[in-house]
Amino acid sequence: QVQVAESGGGSVQPGGSLRLSCAASGFSLDYHVIGWFRKAPGKDRERVSCISSIDGSTQYADSVKGRFTISRDNAENTVYLQMDSLKPEDTAVYYCATDPTRLCSGAYFGAGSHWGQGTQVTVSS
Repeated sequence: QVQVAESGGGSVQPGGSLRLSCAASGFSLDYHVIGWFRKAPGKDRERVSCISSIDGSTQYADSVKGRFTISRDNAENTVYLQMDSLKPEDTAVYYCATDPTRLCSGAYFGAGSHWGQGTQVTVSS
């Protein structure tokens, strides 16, 4: 069965850190762009970060730049999102998704993409 699954969410105080994982099964992530998205109540879905497959180049939303780091471990068939200096406004359900392209600039995460079920991140004191 082809699927991706997120893990690592939870509750943390402002300034804390979490590391999310996106693990694939039934296919290899090697040739896919991987994106992390988040959806907060009352807000549109936001693309948080992306990592290309062909050269490992990365993209970040301005809202997380300098605080979040995306990385991939092809041997583990997993992509990670390290989230540091978390803020209350980072609270959302985080999703990972694949796109069968090679560069983030060409990824639309539409037809042909696989989405996970999401993992909740809550940042609160």
